[in-house]
Parts: sequence; C-alpha cells; structure tokens
Amino acid sequence: MTTPDSAPAVALEPKTKLSGKILKTTLAGALVDIGQSVPGVIHISQLQQDAVNKVEDVVKEGQTVEVWVRRVKKDRIELTMIEPLGYEWKEIVPDLIVKGKVVRIETYGAFVDFGAERPGLIHVSELTRGYVKTASEVVKEGEEIEAKVLDVDRRKRQIRLSMKALQPEVVEEAKPEREDRKRTPAAGGDKRKGKGKKQEEEFEMPVEVSTEPQYTAMQMAWQAALERSKGRGKVRPKSYKSATEEQEKLFNRTLEKRVSNN
Repeated sequence: MTTPDSAPAVALEPKTKLSGKILKTTLAGALVDIGQSVPGVIHISQLQQDAVNKVEDVVKEGQTVEVWVRRVKKDRIELTMIEPLGYEWKEIVPDLIVKGKVVRIETYGAFVDFGAERPGLIHVSELTRGYVKTASEVVKEGEEIEAKVLDVDRRKRQIRLSMKALQPEVVEEAKPEREDRKRTPAAGGDKRKGKGKKQEEEFEMPVEVSTEPQYTAMQMAWQAALERSKGRGKVRPKSYKSATEEQEKLFNRTLEKRVSNN
C-alpha cells in the first residue's frame, strides 16, 4: 500500500500532509528529507505565519517537522510548514457543504471557521427553522457544526452560510376546525335562503284593504245632483253611511222632475 511518504513525487497532491527531517538549513530556507526521490524544500517565508529573520530561529538540522505539499516539480518538492487552508477562494461555491467550528457569536449570527481564509457567517435567520432571537440560543462557541454555503463575495471576502438549509422542512398539521364554525354547503344554503326569505318578508309591502264604500249608480247620481244644486265639493264617503230612505225618495223625485222638464 502506498503512503504519502513512500508515494512517487508525481502522485503527491497539493495540501498532502507529510512528515520529514531537516537535512540542511540555508539563508533562504531548509532542505527536508520526506522519503522521496527528490528533496523537499521549505522557503523561509513558509516556515511560519509570522516573519522570520533567521531559519535557525524556527528549525534546526535533524529536527522532525510536519509539512504540506505546495507544488511538485521535476527537481524538487516545494513544502510549507504553514497548514494550508481547507478551502481556497476558488473552491468555495454556493451549495458546498462544509464542516467547521463556531469561533465567535454575535447577536445577529455566528462565525464559523471551516478552513477558509476567513470564517463564514451564519445569520441568526439561517441557524434553524422558526424564530430565533439571538444566535446563542442555537449554537455555542467551540461547537462543531455543518453548514451549506449560500453566497460568496470574493471582493468583500465574505462567506454566508446556513444551517437551516440542511434541516428538513417542518410540515404543520392542519388544525381541526371548530365545531361552531363547521358548515356544510346544504346547511349554509338553507340558512342563507331562510335569511333572504326573512328579508323579503320584512320588505314586503302590506296589502291595503280599501275601506272606501262602494257606490251604486244611484248614489253617484245623487252626488252629482247635490254638487250642481248646492255647489259643494265632493261628498265624503261617510255621508253615505248615514243615508236614509227619505234621501232615496228625494233623489228619485228630483230625477223624475228633471226628466219631465226635459
């Protein structure tokens, strides 16, 4: 089985971690034996994150060190003692799933170190499904979490992550309808129909029964005669309610007299 230490130099990939022994130090860096057919070289700038004045201040001949592959060339393997980033900017894309550690918590969200140049931010609204007031309600500093990359702004060097995107959606069960609100179409229709009927009844115009007396031809003639003889207005209907037989006789005589005169 081939191990990183015994693998051919051409098979070594960048970021491969190796263990080696310092063979020689120079002003520019150090030579390292990593068990390959070509030597490993560490430039002075790759000994540590901070600036280095002398190589011997960091490493010495015979010292065993942990290194990572930077580049593989025909005559040498370029190494670094600075642990490389888990993700380069070009490797961070939306929908990428990453694992990291919560390194800082703010009211508005949590910062997660997942091996990129800068921590990613999980906004409080992306921590979990449902309402969250502060990030500390969901995560704690130092906690290992898994998140999904939402967006990357390389110009501003900002990475937005989401834990909520990896959580299943919660389907709310339908709440049972209250009994007093249940209404079948038939019942509703009857109720509306009854209401309409009631309104029709309320607005239905009452039929007026006329109380005016029904006059006979004789009475109408009598009225006309009185109007001509006395010049009075229309006789009120109630006057006929008290008509007597004498009035009938008088009416008949008046008619007979007028007929004989003609």
